[in-house]
Amino acid sequence: MSDEQPHSAIADPRVTAVIDRLQAARSRPAGGGPRGGSGSRDPHAYAEQGFSIDPEQGELIYLLCRGIGAKRVAEFATSIGMSTLYFAAAVRDNGGGTVIGSEIVPAKVATARRNLSDAGLADYAEIREGDARQTLRDLGGPVDFILIDGWPGDSGPTLARQVIEIVAPQLRIGGYVMNDNAEPDFLEFVRDPRNGFLSITLPLKGGTELCLKVA
Repeated sequence: MSDEQPHSAIADPRVTAVIDRLQAARSRPAGGGPRGGSGSRDPHAYAEQGFSIDPEQGELIYLLCRGIGAKRVAEFATSIGMSTLYFAAAVRDNGGGTVIGSEIVPAKVATARRNLSDAGLADYAEIREGDARQTLRDLGGPVDFILIDGWPGDSGPTLARQVIEIVAPQLRIGGYVMNDNAEPDFLEFVRDPRNGFLSITLPLKGGTELCLKVA
């Protein structure tokens, strides 16, 4: 097996260097994290821990955003900015645009902004600090792509379900939603024809849901 890094569609070495650095530093917390049996469900307990999409998911985001000419995209949650880098690179390479990110942990907001700056992409991202159910309520107009990488709750509707209900009306027809964790009530929403999506499960990171808004 080759030790070479997988080929990236992103040609900018400054961006890929930051992505490679974040990937090399990736680790899981003791107790398995918020989805583990003994991990805390408090996001502030993981201020130094990035929970991010995998590079394969990021490469798909980049290609899809390039393909649809995405200019305005949104994400929940930004964490330390791995997904934001792929989005920001895509909208920049499409001629300019904005990534609207949401992150509730202040330390992660600062880290994500630093990573974007290191990659030369700071001008293409607006990271809103706070609860995504508030920060993403008004995206300022239609968006082309949304990532929903939810945080596990203890009871009731998942955050992924709550956020998709808020942002779906703000996604343009022909736009995409990617979901990282396949929460059952999120899947229920996007697979209900009344909500206007077509949805498939991709074999990335144990199951990634890709949804296309058609109505």
